Amino acid sequence: MPEWKDTVNLPRTDFPMKANLPTSEPETLARWAAMDLYGKIRERRKGAPKFVLHDGPPYANGNIHMGTALNKILKELVVKSRSMAGFDAPYVVGYDCHGLPIELQVDRELGPKKREMPVADFCRACRAYAERFVGTMSEQFQRLGILGTWDEPYLTMNFKYQAAIARAFGRFVEQDLVYKGKKPVHWCIHCRTALAEAEVEYEDHSSSSIYVEFPLAPESDAVLASRIPALAGRPVSVLIWTTTPWTIPSNLAIAFHPDLDYAAYDVDGRAVIVAEALAPRVAATVGRPFGAPIARMKGAELEHIRFQHPLYARTSLGVLGDYVTLEAGTGAVHTAPGHGADDFNTGMKYGLEIYAPIGPAGHFLDTVELFGGQRVFDANPNVAEALKERGRLWHREAFSHQYPHCWRCHNPVIFLATSQWFIALDGVRIKGQTLREAAIDAIDHHVRWIPSWGHDRMYSMVANRPDWCISRQRVWGVPIPAVDCTKCGEAIVTPALVNKTAAVFETYGADAWYERPTEEFIPDGLTCASCGGTTFEREMNILDVWFDSGSSHEAVLSVRPELTWPADIYLEGSDQHRGWFQSSLLVGLGTRGHAPFREVLTHGFIVAEDGRKMSKSLGNSIEPQDVIKQSGADIIRLWVSMSDYTQEIRLSKEILARVVEAYRKIRNTLRYLIGNLYDFDPAADCVPLARMEEVDRYILARYADMGQRVLGAYEAYDYGTIFHALNTFATVDLSAFYADVSKDRLYTFAARAKERRSAQTALYLMADGLTRLMAPILSFTADELWRFLPGAREESVHIAVFPAAADLAALVNPELAGRWDTLVSLREQVLAEIEPLRKSKQIGSSLQARVVVSATPAELALLEQYARQLPMLFIVSEVELRPAPPDVEAQGEARPRVSIERATGVKCERCWRYVPSVSSEPAWAGLCERCQDALAETVNG
Repeated sequence: MPEWKDTVNLPRTDFPMKANLPTSEPETLARWAAMDLYGKIRERRKGAPKFVLHDGPPYANGNIHMGTALNKILKELVVKSRSMAGFDAPYVVGYDCHGLPIELQVDRELGPKKREMPVADFCRACRAYAERFVGTMSEQFQRLGILGTWDEPYLTMNFKYQAAIARAFGRFVEQDLVYKGKKPVHWCIHCRTALAEAEVEYEDHSSSSIYVEFPLAPESDAVLASRIPALAGRPVSVLIWTTTPWTIPSNLAIAFHPDLDYAAYDVDGRAVIVAEALAPRVAATVGRPFGAPIARMKGAELEHIRFQHPLYARTSLGVLGDYVTLEAGTGAVHTAPGHGADDFNTGMKYGLEIYAPIGPAGHFLDTVELFGGQRVFDANPNVAEALKERGRLWHREAFSHQYPHCWRCHNPVIFLATSQWFIALDGVRIKGQTLREAAIDAIDHHVRWIPSWGHDRMYSMVANRPDWCISRQRVWGVPIPAVDCTKCGEAIVTPALVNKTAAVFETYGADAWYERPTEEFIPDGLTCASCGGTTFEREMNILDVWFDSGSSHEAVLSVRPELTWPADIYLEGSDQHRGWFQSSLLVGLGTRGHAPFREVLTHGFIVAEDGRKMSKSLGNSIEPQDVIKQSGADIIRLWVSMSDYTQEIRLSKEILARVVEAYRKIRNTLRYLIGNLYDFDPAADCVPLARMEEVDRYILARYADMGQRVLGAYEAYDYGTIFHALNTFATVDLSAFYADVSKDRLYTFAARAKERRSAQTALYLMADGLTRLMAPILSFTADELWRFLPGAREESVHIAVFPAAADLAALVNPELAGRWDTLVSLREQVLAEIEPLRKSKQIGSSLQARVVVSATPAELALLEQYARQLPMLFIVSEVELRPAPPDVEAQGEARPRVSIERATGVKCERCWRYVPSVSSEPAWAGLCERCQDALAETVNG
């Protein structure tokens, strides 16, 4: 007897079941490099509509981590999907190379040698350090499958880029938006530099909170008595509360809200003033009984009243401020104009000295009585003790709150009034708007925020931020192109000075500021407007690195020929609303009067599965290099696409294990598709849609519906929907349904039978389309699969485009899909009835079953149309259709009745169906008539 199993058209493919991505992906990368894949994509898309994602530059000072991997993969999902949608979507990658982290690291590497080095030589050492990590990070990003301009990235330390930064600064100078002044800024006493809003992070902190008494100054006795007669002749004081005891030596005023109700209470024989609404809470906190109010007053009545400083022989002025609230404290706010934004503004309003006797390392100047030389935070208990000795400390306790910390060293920062350069957000109007107003207008009307809450976050940060402090007390960066008059010390910056400096930077780099003659930077005829001086010395502060990166659209978008200004989209983490998004917006408005982006997409940060922060110290960190080594980069890419990037993104080994399992199912399904195409030539064997079997047209309609949803999701940056659509289609529609019902035709029909070619046509269209649709996500796997698909095609799937929307629409057939949805629902009912019989071993294979379906006339009308296909659909040997008993229709049952019997007849040795008879002829022994007909043609050709 022949071996009939050898005549079956079983799948064949060299596409491996086991991915072995850690080995195969580097081979793919080598092939991409050899063929210049990125260049070929650019060439193929030449002349197509542009779509530009501008790469926010990661900081070049270490290996990539899962956060940077997430960010780069999300960007590439945007770029690759837009490219495959037919756009010319270049990806110019970049790196942020200036700033304190590199400077500190080079400091540590150089050690004592740094003291002997000229500043320019130190900057060259910083440049070499950054270059090293640019190379390291570029290799690691490429290992993730990211295509881009890796051979020519933009670097913020490139000479032309540094010149562009200076010129962008010059545009602000031209519009009188730049000024130098003494204002309180966030100051890191560890890094010894001012910080921008974007460089401050709020973390949990425990401060020493104190309640301090300020007695009424004798010189104000009469004035207060005239305003509030009930206090005449009484000892009067005001009680303040602060969480920064070290600022008490700098106190010059006490602020009251003009409209709040205040009262004076008899406490130990003194009339103590606090906000009336807060009095019970204050009394309970300080542990002293407050009697009935002696007098009531509005805060406005305390303006210009002087109180005695509790430590020094000077007075503190009563002032008014709308920022005073009843949320905490006493309603009387300790005011030190050199140590807070509200304090500063109030001090300016009342003509107070901007007093900040603190050095750059956070130590009191020697001139400060009692605390000279002490570090501010160390002085907190000493201040409290001095107040206690003088009887002015009423209460002291720890207070837990969110406090500003330096983003680099994570130490608490202070507010310190120092002489700094600023960009004015208010006051100066350009085309009728201040810079702040222009920014808010752009946020509201000219930018799309994804997700939508990004709008409110950005709006609140811009609306409430102070003027932009753009000077930093460091050297590794772009020096501020300004000079000081040697005669009077006046700071001078002019457009001509900036432009001449930019030209020097473009030729020699920004380090030239430290080593080339001053005369090379000074424009002809420059004189000091204050004194007429003509000799100058250079400003030694550098620009805020956020100005550097925020100028990237000027240095990159407007320079690179493949890019456009503005960009279509910026994409970064949610912290960049106060960082790169904001600095880019302000620079764009300052240089061109327009936002440099049309859309801004924000992603969340990675946390452990339990929601905790990921860190090596907690033992829950996962490095991309480890995942790649174990499972491959496509697993990281798939995890990114599966995650809801609009929220915190969870990651753990267990989550990655689930990703690996999802990947395995998708890969095996795709392998099944191409395994059945080993003898299929699309050019010769495709069956026209109208002549295909209905079940094949049905699965193509399901595929088209999924494809349309995927294309829409790519357009909307909704990558989670894409994964779920692809995964559901692969595992449910294909693996659980179509692969099951099409095996009989694919395996046992004649190789060139129309029914088999119809199924192969469907498999081909779906395999080709799925490979394209998943390519932005599973870049390596899709490229590998692409090379196993039959037919002429591009060298790489990444050169190809998505399935055409019109082609997908042609496959959609709602009427046919509706009929087959009903049939598939009946199939599920049948399988549910068969399964218990299989488990009880009453039958083995479902082909041993005979199905009897009892249906109403309306149901029978549909089922009888498909009577020939029902055995295939149910994977049984026989289906009988019967009219339902009268009681079924009367009871209005929702679906037909199904019963399972054992199939009669004999088993065909080749297709395993039970049929009335098989051949006894030696040449066809044991075969049913259908298998005989199939073998009459060439099989396995």
